[in-house]
Amino acid sequence: MAQGFPRSVLFCCDHNAVRSPMAEGMMKRFYGHRAYVQSAGVRNDHEIDGFAIAVCRELGIELDRHRARTFEEMQAWGDDLGQFDLIVALSPASQRVALELTRYFHLDVEYWPVLDPSGLGEGREARLAAYRQARDQIRERMLARFGPPTETDADGNGQHAGGRA
Repeated sequence: MAQGFPRSVLFCCDHNAVRSPMAEGMMKRFYGHRAYVQSAGVRNDHEIDGFAIAVCRELGIELDRHRARTFEEMQAWGDDLGQFDLIVALSPASQRVALELTRYFHLDVEYWPVLDPSGLGEGREARLAAYRQARDQIRERMLARFGPPTETDADGNGQHAGGRA
């Protein structure tokens, strides 16, 4: 598996409503136009989750306009799934779909097991804590895999490659 910085990344999870949109938003925020980034889900039966929007907003990442979509919808809308250098699966179901794509396309697949926070916690604060935990798991994996942010970081500082994350 190539460990360099990819030219294009597809993040995927079950519904493209929580984890993969958070990952897409963070990747775009942290690394700017360094890579083409999209996200998809195995199913499209949920809209973007309000708690995901809220916890990403805390990092200056806007997800309000995200529209959930599946792998099949991406293809139907003209996206070539074979164009991605790397697919990062954030759930077991999405990992299975991503690995199936390797039968037809030359691409790398990584599995980042990330907590699914939907349905966890009683009350708003407990739910937000679960979503923050998932967000932070993604952020930690992303920084470990791709290195320090090259665009404005989550705190609004203009740190670039070589700067502290």
